[in-house]
Amino acid sequence: MRHPIRAFAAIALAAATAAGADQIGPEGLVRLPAADVVVLGEVHDNPDHHGNQAAAVAALEPAAIVFEMLTAEQAARVTDGVRGDADALESALDWEASGWPDFDMYHPIFAAAPRAAVYGGALPRGDVRRAIGEGAAAVFGPDAASYGLADPLPADQQATREEGQQAAHCNALPPEMLPGMVEAQRLRDAAMARAVVRALDETGGPVAVITGNGHARTDWGIAAALGHAMPGASVLALGQFEESPRADAPYDLWLVTEPAERSDPCAAFRSD
Repeated sequence: MRHPIRAFAAIALAAATAAGADQIGPEGLVRLPAADVVVLGEVHDNPDHHGNQAAAVAALEPAAIVFEMLTAEQAARVTDGVRGDADALESALDWEASGWPDFDMYHPIFAAAPRAAVYGGALPRGDVRRAIGEGAAAVFGPDAASYGLADPLPADQQATREEGQQAAHCNALPPEMLPGMVEAQRLRDAAMARAVVRALDETGGPVAVITGNGHARTDWGIAAALGHAMPGASVLALGQFEESPRADAPYDLWLVTEPAERSDPCAAFRSD
């Protein structure tokens, strides 16, 4: 698997939790409650999580799917001519260069709803890096306030999110970098929410979102940004974990799978 640190980050960022949720089993994925937006969380390198997402998407039959893994430019390459062919779609998306885990885990999600429009929720990496220094609102643009980016976070949330970023990066970040990392995360949440708004406007929904557990949180993830931008939209957030989360997990629903096999993501940060 490429980039085990990315999977570790998804686990660590989802560990700090803040609201109630109900556990379901895999069988519950085919009868999820109706919502305008269904956010399907994952640990990025866990194949069981992607299988569950594909099952949920097939049952939901969404009008659109928003992928955290794709930019808008990449999403435009998902055409009928390549969508059903995993190798062709992987090549069209230049997936190998993306840093995401193996495409074999993601292609069944595309195939599960072959008529759904595909949207990219990612921003160019340069924009995300700029947010570390300039702040999420400056990079997002004139609609920043509409997505909750204009105001600073409450002090307790800021502190919790900085702790989560440090844990997600193996406690290796300089403390002065943590506020910027939180800004980058806020930018990514808002960018995915903006893609969801566009998908709802253009297709009428429902919209499924494929993203990491950290972005799937109801308290400060995509759902929170949507609460600012489109308060009338109903949102259902599902988290997927490799061990039971705390009882106050900030998701509407959650389930637990076996852990994926992975190397130690923090090994590279340790000196001999």
